[in-house]
Amino acid sequence: MIIKKESDDYKKGFLLYIEIIKSLNLGKINNSNLRLEIQYESLTDWSQIHSFQFVKNWFLKKRKNPSIKVKNIPLNHCRNWEMKKGNYVHKSGEFFKVTALRVSETKSREVDEWDQPILTQVGYDGGILGLIRKRFFGVPHYLIEAKLEPGNYKFVQLSPTLQATFSNLRRAHRGRKPYFEEYFDLKRKKSRKVLYKQWLSEDGGRLNKKRNLGIIIEIPEKIKLKISKDFIWMSMWQIKESLKYNAWVNPHVRGLISNL
Repeated sequence: MIIKKESDDYKKGFLLYIEIIKSLNLGKINNSNLRLEIQYESLTDWSQIHSFQFVKNWFLKKRKNPSIKVKNIPLNHCRNWEMKKGNYVHKSGEFFKVTALRVSETKSREVDEWDQPILTQVGYDGGILGLIRKRFFGVPHYLIEAKLEPGNYKFVQLSPTLQATFSNLRRAHRGRKPYFEEYFDLKRKKSRKVLYKQWLSEDGGRLNKKRNLGIIIEIPEKIKLKISKDFIWMSMWQIKESLKYNAWVNPHVRGLISNL
């Protein structure tokens, strides 16, 4: 871990960047300070906590020794899942259903009609994709999780702070609540600033009418979060640099930061 002193260079450089961009008179573009700061912090690695080499080593170690075992089993061997009214459903009535569609009268695709299975989220709205932003010595950082998913390429990918379905948030699995979920429950009184909140579409070829609620918040620098070994603070430059590597960053992080 590396800790730098308060970065006056970052602050001075950002103010100069604002002056330069606004002096160009580029017309009707998004010149908000948030948009300009995202551009500026993406130019170089301003991290006050870890070098990118540290992040790489941390992530590759997670991938090398994932704490998960996955094997293929017949669909009808899934515990707590059953066929009901032609759909494959979870006995709790939560999570998702394996349903089927018959598609016809389409002229824009490779064939005019077809049948296919599709995953239908209970209630259609999938869950929350949340990203926490926090400053260290005045420089923005983002809380990223090295998240295990059974279908991930190499099991572990860099994921948002919170990535949970509403079924998970309701604890339909009878397990623990997802970490940091309280910061994205906007009905609770929490010190934070909502930078972005919008429903995001998902892949309609395999997910039926599903969408997720994307939320990016900034918490005050004085708040100290207790994070587990599966989370890490990354600069925006480090997140974007990770996109250059083979399937490191999951699609939800990509989607969230594209909106900043």
